[in-house]
Amino acid sequence: MIRLRQLRDSDSDLLFTWINTRDLVVLSAPFREISREAHDRWFEEIRSSDDVRIFAIALEDDDRTIGYCQLRKIDRISQNAELQIRIGDPSMQGRGAGTAAVRELLHYGLETLKLHRIYLQVFRSNVRAQRAYVKCGFVVEGVQRQAVRIDNAFEDIVMMAILSGERT
Repeated sequence: MIRLRQLRDSDSDLLFTWINTRDLVVLSAPFREISREAHDRWFEEIRSSDDVRIFAIALEDDDRTIGYCQLRKIDRISQNAELQIRIGDPSMQGRGAGTAAVRELLHYGLETLKLHRIYLQVFRSNVRAQRAYVKCGFVVEGVQRQAVRIDNAFEDIVMMAILSGERT
């Protein structure tokens, strides 16, 4: 169905569109418009950062980019990192691509990078994402109550993590 691959220069325009698509962003963060200049700086920096591994999520059959995922804040001493994912192509949301990408990224983080713990934050209202993370072996570690403000309402953040021996 999908594969993870290195980001290409040609992916930049698509990621710029997605970061400025309000309906996508508010699933995981407050929305604010990002300038092209700021995006271009981020795109260059993210691909060369020592504490980030970012990948395009591409369809196996035609290599079309449908999203991206990353391990960030990689701490090699404590052997942990934060997972983030965005399926930007609306036609691929809710079809298992995100779950497949998370599984691939977990394999990379736990096997290749030899991480012990991978954690994430997800809004309590994003039930579909929480179900996908549970399918991949993540467990809820806690809740940050009313930790972020989205559209004049406060949202809880659910903290989830997986340890190296827990992957499904």
